Amino acid sequence: MTSQEELQTQTDAYGWFHTIDLGNGVVTKGLGAHWHTAETFPDLTGRSVLDIGAFDGYYSFLAERNGATRVVALDHYAWGIDFGARQRYWNECIASATLPDPGRDLTDFWLPELPGRRPFEFAKATLNSEVEAVVGDFATMDLDVLGPFDVVLYLGVLYHMQDPLSCLRRVRMITTEVAVIETEAVHLEGHDQASLVQFHAGGSLRGDFGNWYVPTIEGLHALCRAAGFSSVHTIMGPPQAPPVAPESRRIRLGRRISGLPRSHNGSAPSMNYRAVVHAFV
Repeated sequence: MTSQEELQTQTDAYGWFHTIDLGNGVVTKGLGAHWHTAETFPDLTGRSVLDIGAFDGYYSFLAERNGATRVVALDHYAWGIDFGARQRYWNECIASATLPDPGRDLTDFWLPELPGRRPFEFAKATLNSEVEAVVGDFATMDLDVLGPFDVVLYLGVLYHMQDPLSCLRRVRMITTEVAVIETEAVHLEGHDQASLVQFHAGGSLRGDFGNWYVPTIEGLHALCRAAGFSSVHTIMGPPQAPPVAPESRRIRLGRRISGLPRSHNGSAPSMNYRAVVHAFV
């Protein structure tokens, strides 16, 4: 029987993105943060769930633990890319002030033995999980191979897609009840209701050349509606505006005399954040 110390040592031999509780006091040492709250997910009891971009399986195992009858963990990019080699190439591009060729990801930096899948398989075995693993590119694969799902998790993927609307249409095609969509989003001061999408190139978002489109919350709603979802509910939205004390009559008069514009009362400062919406069919 493997001791806790031995199991933790085996766990630490892998690189983890998520922090996963494997039981018996053993926890993976993840690098990424979890953006979900108790309200992030709908009731998963008795439902089928597809986790797109599952990586090491945190949300797949969470769905199983929360009562889903069938869970499919789908990935290919995080499982097969040599991230070290890709980063060295990116560094060369930065040094030469050129943009990288994303097509090289699946050629020069692709590892067919899928080493990035090993942490997922280790966690699955340790948890005695029945989550199904499928290797595929959701943006291009035959969706009939997957079949429909009651709930589709599209978490931390959308802003990495070069054609986000087409990808959301594919999410809609395979969803029978609700899709949970979490993405990098942006709030722009003074444009609280604006339906906008920022385009990033050249690693302008945190130096990551794999970041492309970042919507406002209204832009995200519009994308989901354009993709064919009937309604969209915000679960995690933009930051709240700080309270603004009403201007005195003297200050208002001073602004009119000086010609100074009024401040953006009721608008939070511009910032990036994580947005979560439920998109219903």
